[in-house]
Amino acid sequence: MFGDTGHGIIMTLFALWMVWKERQLASVKDEIFSMFYGGRYIILLMGLFSMYTGLIYNDIFSKSINLFGSSFSTNEPDVINGTIIFNNITQGLIPYENMDPNYVYWFGIDPVWQLAQNKVIYLNTYKMKVSVILGVLQMFFGVVLSLFNHIHFRKPVSIMFEFIPQLIFLIGIFGYMDFMIIWKWFNYSSSDSAKAPSVLITLINMFMFRMPLDNDPPYLKEEMFDGQYSIIQPVCLILAVVCIPIMLIVKPVYNHCIKKSSGGGGGGHDGHDGDGSFGDAFINQAIHTIEYCLGSVSHTASYLRLWALSLAHAQLSEVLWNMVMKNGFMEFHHGPPNYLNIVSGAVMFVVFSIWAVLTVAILIVMEGLSAFLHALRLHWVEFMSKFYSGAGIVFMPFSFRVIIDEL
Repeated sequence: MFGDTGHGIIMTLFALWMVWKERQLASVKDEIFSMFYGGRYIILLMGLFSMYTGLIYNDIFSKSINLFGSSFSTNEPDVINGTIIFNNITQGLIPYENMDPNYVYWFGIDPVWQLAQNKVIYLNTYKMKVSVILGVLQMFFGVVLSLFNHIHFRKPVSIMFEFIPQLIFLIGIFGYMDFMIIWKWFNYSSSDSAKAPSVLITLINMFMFRMPLDNDPPYLKEEMFDGQYSIIQPVCLILAVVCIPIMLIVKPVYNHCIKKSSGGGGGGHDGHDGDGSFGDAFINQAIHTIEYCLGSVSHTASYLRLWALSLAHAQLSEVLWNMVMKNGFMEFHHGPPNYLNIVSGAVMFVVFSIWAVLTVAILIVMEGLSAFLHALRLHWVEFMSKFYSGAGIVFMPFSFRVIIDEL
């Protein structure tokens, strides 16, 4: 969400300064600064990962850096009033017309996209798919963590009839969606992209059990691999649907049968209190099942905030550059010849000061806080809901000092 190497460097340097001077800064009593100081290590990690995602997006202060050349070639540029204009770029890049298919840009995004009019369209598609892939992977990791809970509390029934169906449901629908995205990246080039199947429409057809028709366009009837429509998709959907009643019914029925066979006394079985009725246990399981199944859909869509906030940050950064710094450079270029060094230098000093203040205040502080809050929500709701449940146990953060004091 905060993919800008330049802004990430500023944030990292600020966090490193607080870490380096943490003993001296610990005595500062300012309330606002104390919040930054308390989160200095989180800010450091935020800055480092912002630099990393900025390199992936090839974005530094809304500009791109040319590290590995470019796979695009354009027509001879036109020179108008000393300004170089590439015809193909101003009209939008067309990969199958302008790109060398044998060239690979090794890390990040080709810098020539920064000049293209269809840059936003391309980045939208890329960031949207990456967001969904990361989201499903994190939810998958959260479901896997629930296995360790079941093992720790000795709940074999929960492993068989809750963990495994949850895993099959998630992989059968959303894992399959991620697989199609990655498969398209590796098996379709710009030359045959027109017939590449749409992932979204393929999923809709999968839920409707709709087979491609003869009069459908190529991107609707093209199979990514053999047996996709006739075997793979029906099997994935049937397995996902079958898992729903298994998660809903088996566990409460099993616990109720065990409770009756033991005479209804004693403690609970598989984590449920023995005093509760079958109706209460069934309603509780129904709530968890509905929450998981519907949550898998809504949580996957919720990860699209990675794309939305990343796009908003990039566009704000670009607007700030074009409306402030670019005007300053134009003033520097068109300044009076006799006073170019003095007048234009003073103008650039003022322009840069305004740009720097707005960059720190809006793009780093406000946007950084916004990205932090959204990331916190993704961890707390979309990720931790897969394995964590607040059951009245007080949370105790890990601390070596507490352990030593208890000894």
